[in-house]
Amino acid sequence: MCAKKTNLTRKIRFSCLLLLLLIPPAISGCAYTTKLSLDPKYQTVAVAGFYNKSSEYDFQAPLTNALIRKFITDGRLKVVRPEEADLLIEGVILDYQRKGLTYDVRDETIQFLIVVTAGVRVTDQKTGKILWQDELMAGESTFFSRAAGQTSDRLRGNVEAYLLPVRSFPSDEENRAVSEAIEQLASDIFYRTVEPW
Repeated sequence: MCAKKTNLTRKIRFSCLLLLLLIPPAISGCAYTTKLSLDPKYQTVAVAGFYNKSSEYDFQAPLTNALIRKFITDGRLKVVRPEEADLLIEGVILDYQRKGLTYDVRDETIQFLIVVTAGVRVTDQKTGKILWQDELMAGESTFFSRAAGQTSDRLRGNVEAYLLPVRSFPSDEENRAVSEAIEQLASDIFYRTVEPW
């Protein structure tokens, strides 16, 4: 009986010690916050229409609109006209690439990698200072050719409802993959703006 009691006492002491070691790091700031890591003086943002220097058309509106939608949905920075904004986001779509990713036994491509690249700059409208600039950001996605007989379903939840369709390509699969790549690019620009750490 005494051995069981001593063993139980050790387990309780060990559990208390473990809790004391784990609680301080959890409380110290490893938690989720909705606060901006961006300077609080920035309250508004404007997104200028992206220019399209790629060889494809119909990219600029979906990218611009996806980025605006992200700021509106998030709500931490209010989207306004450029002349009223604290921050101005400008960019240019540089390139579109479709590369073979997977091949079948006849050496025909059955899965493609889509890459949409852009250069982006965020400027403080009051001072003219460039807060960040990246001359080569990329959004990627993949799709299967129709011959592969597979779907390219990669999105989860209701994100697909927000994708603005790109209709530049003959196959629905490629149009959808380009839409996903543009959405990823917009997300990267958004997070780099509101969380510039």
